This record gives sequence, C-alpha cells and structure tokens, in this order.
Amino acid sequence: MERTPSLERLRAYAAGSLDANEQAMVADAIAFMEAHPDCFLRSCLAGHFTGSSWILNPARTHTVLTLHQKLDQWLNPGGHADGDPDLLAVALREAREESGLTSLRAPSPDLFDFDRHWIPERPGTPGHWHYDFRFWLEADATESVQISSESKDLRWVELGRVPILNPGESMARLLRKTAALPPGAG
Repeated sequence: MERTPSLERLRAYAAGSLDANEQAMVADAIAFMEAHPDCFLRSCLAGHFTGSSWILNPARTHTVLTLHQKLDQWLNPGGHADGDPDLLAVALREAREESGLTSLRAPSPDLFDFDRHWIPERPGTPGHWHYDFRFWLEADATESVQISSESKDLRWVELGRVPILNPGESMARLLRKTAALPPGAG
C-alpha cells in the first residue's frame, strides 16, 4: 500500500503549531506508519489508520455526533481505512455512511486534527490503537441525519453542548480548533 502521501501529510501537519500531546501522537503515528506497510488494514493487529470527520454547519455553531454502538460514547463520525490510503476519502465515505448527509464537502484537504485512541479488546479482536486522521467537513444543518447500524443515536449538536456529551480532551481539542478557524474560511 502506498504510504507516502499520508506520511507527507502527517509530516507537514507535525511541522505546524500543535500542543505537546498532539505532537507526541503524530510522532508516534509517523513511526508506526513507517514500520507497518499494512497500517491501513484491520489485520494490522497492533493498530491501524482511520479517517474521521468533524462535521460543522457553515455557521460553525453545530456538529454531528454519533453515539457509537460498540464504544457507547458520543464521537465524531469515522471509521476504518480498509486498505484505502486516501484518508480524506475514507473520512468522507464514513461520514456519508454514518450520517446519511448528502451535502458534505471538505473546505480544506488539510488535516484538521490528529488523534490516537485505544480500542478495547472485544471477542475475536485484541485491543489496539486507532491512528485517526480527522478532517473538517461542512454540511447543511437543515438536512436530516439518518442513524446507521453503527450508532445508537446521531444528531446535530450545538458546540456548547459537546462537552456535556463527551468531556474528553480529544473533543475539547476539536472545539478549540473550531474556535480558532478564521472568519469566512471554507
């Protein structure tokens, strides 16, 4: 699998202004990708790369969150690359599949955020890392979302309510980055 574009994207992202925690996650992801040619496949049992989206309405007041079926947490939509090294395409595909939104677009092809999170062991699947490329997507908030089999619930959420549903640092970082977007970007 061709890793070069994703490695270049991660290296360019690492050269930006990241907090120490995110910088460490990105450095670990670069080393992991360099060491694992199969890093875009679920069969890479130590971990694998995923693509997810931070879906915002154009006014940047709401985002789409899913109550994940297996993890039982409110999260941004995303999923496995399943061999596709184009993680923006993965994020768009997963966003469409998990939300039913048809108005999705990527205001920028650049990485919006990076997260590494542990996925606990389940029957037949050992615990492993998800190395998650997160992209900013926009969609029309008047468009209805459709719950998929991967979700217990799915909804447009006012940004101020996100910490109530998921108070984790990963979500807080997405909110900080949203607040820092320049006016009229996208």
